[in-house]
Amino acid sequence: MRFMYVVTSSQPMRGPSPALMEAMHKLAEREIKAGRMLDSGGLLPVQMGAQVRITDGKLSVVDGPFVETKEMIGGYAIFELRNKEEAMAAAREFMQLHLDHMPGWEGTCEVRLMASPEDEINCQPVRPDQDAKLAS
Repeated sequence: MRFMYVVTSSQPMRGPSPALMEAMHKLAEREIKAGRMLDSGGLLPVQMGAQVRITDGKLSVVDGPFVETKEMIGGYAIFELRNKEEAMAAAREFMQLHLDHMPGWEGTCEVRLMASPEDEINCQPVRPDQDAKLAS
């Protein structure tokens, strides 16, 4: 099962401490060697980004920073794991590194199961006629 971890924080964005970077590199090296971590990365501040939006049927581009952003995405990782329990254990270990090496930091690691081709069949939008049946 493939999982994506998305790390967010509502605190002003600051980079990880050197101690946290070292601890994360050791953890990533171990997980990559074990074949569990497929990809990971940190994101630069929103000031360096942009959004492409669709509003009222029109495309627009908005350069960062984004006023309405309440939580910043700091990074992500993609893992291939046996089950949700294993995914949660790995996420707890990763977040413990933050607790140990960045006192005062608050954030969230969202763990999401990634869709596979067979799952995408189950992700089709509900038609209006089905919507009424689901409500009853």
